[in-house]
Order: sequence, then structure tokens, then C-alpha cells
Amino acid sequence: MKRFKKIISLLIIVTTIFTTAAFSNVQKVTAAVDSNNDDWLHCVGNKIYDMNGKEVWLTGANWFGFNCSENVFHGAWYDIKGILKGVADRGIGFLRIPISSELLYSWMIGTPNKVSSVTAANNPPYYVCNPDFYDPTTNGPKNSMEIFDIIMSYCKQFGIKVMVDVHSPDANNSGHNYPLWYGVTTSTAGEITTQKWIDTLAWLANKYKNDDTILAFDLKNEPHGKRGYTATTPTDMAKWDNSTDENNWKYAAEKCSKAVLASNPKLLVMIEGVEQYPKTEKGYTYATPDIWGATGDASPWYGAWWGGNLRGVKDYPINLGTLNSQVVYSPHDYGPSVYNQTWFDKDFTTQTLLDDYWYDSWAYINDKGIAPLLIGEWGGYMDGGKNQKWMTLLRDYMIKNHINHTFWCINPNSGDTGGLLSYDWTTWDEAKYGLLKPALWQSNGKFIGLDHQVPLGSNGISLSQYYGTK
Repeated sequence: MKRFKKIISLLIIVTTIFTTAAFSNVQKVTAAVDSNNDDWLHCVGNKIYDMNGKEVWLTGANWFGFNCSENVFHGAWYDIKGILKGVADRGIGFLRIPISSELLYSWMIGTPNKVSSVTAANNPPYYVCNPDFYDPTTNGPKNSMEIFDIIMSYCKQFGIKVMVDVHSPDANNSGHNYPLWYGVTTSTAGEITTQKWIDTLAWLANKYKNDDTILAFDLKNEPHGKRGYTATTPTDMAKWDNSTDENNWKYAAEKCSKAVLASNPKLLVMIEGVEQYPKTEKGYTYATPDIWGATGDASPWYGAWWGGNLRGVKDYPINLGTLNSQVVYSPHDYGPSVYNQTWFDKDFTTQTLLDDYWYDSWAYINDKGIAPLLIGEWGGYMDGGKNQKWMTLLRDYMIKNHINHTFWCINPNSGDTGGLLSYDWTTWDEAKYGLLKPALWQSNGKFIGLDHQVPLGSNGISLSQYYGTK
């Protein structure tokens, strides 16, 4: 049940829009910046709360690029600050930012990798675009860490909060296809080992421990892989069991969470699922060979989207002791335009989706009050058919159950989903945004931000304004 998020090549796009980008207008911000460092969150049961014990709802979207070979947001040939303002104004208050372990390692050792496909110029009135990214000493863009830090300052000004997602070991536009969090040899960081993956995230947690712009880490995007027909347990797939094997995602996630929370115990850690889980109720384990040609009830495995299978939580829940208060489970879910799964082979409804896939894969975690859920990726094309129907059903289910989520994606260049923005990075797909908008946290026509002091964009309010607290 593989899923491939194709990222369309940027070279032709950049060439055709470069001239327009150079004259993009820079947006001004007048809101005061919140420096109180008081927006950290924690969990009780299946809900997420602020420091005052007030429930919050994390709703937002993904914006990729820092995980790719460009080492920066895609769209950085346009006015990033202006785009972010539009994101905030439209109520997207929680931004999931994919990144690579290779890039984080370069930051950690003090030699940040360079960026490409960035327009950075400050020569008014003739040539201004992303002036904050411009480095006059090199007459080019600043390095990747400097630009990331500037983007975090923009988010702080607009009332946007951030979740950093380790999308792949290497800086690779197709790196999400790799199933594990270790084992790739990179051009700038050498081999990404489990310890290197942990060390880079713990370092980032420490770097931002006094800045509550980044509220959460998604430890690894879409661990996946399938069991084969051999008699030995494969090591090239992510599994979920009670072993200490390196490819046991549950064990690795616990180790990484403990290291991250040792640096900053106030962060939320998002833990995704895997792809395949054995039918433990029938006595199957990951040591059980596959059965040739077996499907449905005859198969020893439950399949899922990459990162979508959280059946293992019922048998082997994440255990961080008192720091379980920081754990959020984060499956991904997609519709038939990405891959036509068996649960779409009918006139599906919310109930059939729950019966055939959602409930036992992840929804039971929310229903039984085990922990909060955040659907880290969902989205797709507005096809007027089955995919749009699925998006609407999932959206309404998340609204009804107050499930946290981040939509895939803002970028227009996601090949199998499209994005909220068109290729000019200015025009919004109003139909797609119209589908998403009801699932964004709002009250009385105002979007609710996660910052206690700074309202979310120009059409929102702060958390203190919503709850009437100081």
C-alpha cells in the first residue's frame, strides 16, 4: 500500500517566474512579537491544553522544501513573508515544516548547508525580494539555518506556530520514499545513523527551548515497508513491537522522544504509525512469513498508508512515563487519487471508512481517550468525485471529534495532491481552501491562534482573546 508524493521539478518553474519574483512587494507587520515563551502545550487524555488548562485545537497545513535538495521552502523565489502573511490571514495557524536529518546535521556542526532556488535581493526601488534573506557580504542568499531562523521570526510575528517534521534522512526531493530513519549515506553528513537522527533533533530542541514558535516535533515522516515471503524478519521495514531491534519504530520513537524532551520537556512529540502490522489476535508476529496470494482475512497483515498504521498502540503503547503528557499520535490518511485502497471500492461513507480502515488503524486512539491524534497529512485533488468525497468525510469527522490536523499542502508542486496555492504562489485555489476552511479553528468569524498574545494574521484573535484571559 505504497504512496508516492511526487514533487514536480522546480528548474523550469523557477526560470519562468524569476523576473516577476524579483519585483514582489514585501509585506509589513505591525503586531507586537510575543516573547513570553508561555505557549507550550501538553496533553490529558485525547485533548491538548495550554498552560492554563484551556483546550486548544491544532489546525494547519504543510509547506515543504527544507527537506529537499534546495534546503529551503519551495516558493522562495517569491516573497516568503508575503506568502506567510496570506497563510496566517486565512487561518492556518499551525505549520508543519518537513526537513531532512542531513540539513539538521549541518546546522548542528556549525556549517549550514547552502540553499538554491532563492531570490534574495535588497536594492530598492529596483530589485527587492526576500530582502531579509540577502547577505551583502556574499551578494547572495544567507545560509539555510539563517533563513530558517528568519522564517521562524516571521511566524512569530504573524501568530503562526510550527511543527518540525523529519521528512527524510537525506536532502532529497523524493526522500520520503525511503522507509526508515537511518541507513542513508548523504553527501554532506555521511551516513545518517539512528544516533545521528536522535542527536540532531535533541540539538534543535535545545536551540529553540526558549522560543515557543516551534511547539512540536514530528519525529519521522511515514515509517513504512512490507513483510516479505522469507522465513526471516526483514530489517528494511519499519515495524512496531516490543523488541529493541533498530528497525522497531516504537522503540526508536521512545528513545528519540526521551532525548528531545530532555532538551525541552515542553515540546509535543508527534509519533506516526507504520505501514504493516501483524494480526496479533491470530498469533502472528513480524517473524511470520507472508502467505503467497493471501488477501483480506487470509493475510497475516493489516495494511495501511505509509505512517498510517497505529494498531500497535493497543498492544505496545509508547511509554515515556510522566512525559506521556507530551505524546500525540499522528497518522497520515489519503484518498483514492493517491492510491485506490480497497476501502474505496464501494459507495463509501463515514461509517464504512471507520469499519474498513479508520477505526482500528487510528481512530480508536481518540475514541478510547488514549492520547490525542493529529492527522499530519491529508488532502488531494478537487476531482468532483470520490477523492473530494473522501476529503469532505474526513474533514467532517475531524471537526466532529476535534481531531488535530495539518493539510497537505500549501505547495502547488506536490504531484499527486496539488496544493492550496497556484504556481504563481499568490493565487489560492479557492475551492480547495473552501473545503479546508471549516476545519480551521475559528469562532464568530475569527480564526483562533495558538499564541496567547499575538492574533493569528489580520483576521484572527489570540488564545488569550478567545478565552478572555491575560
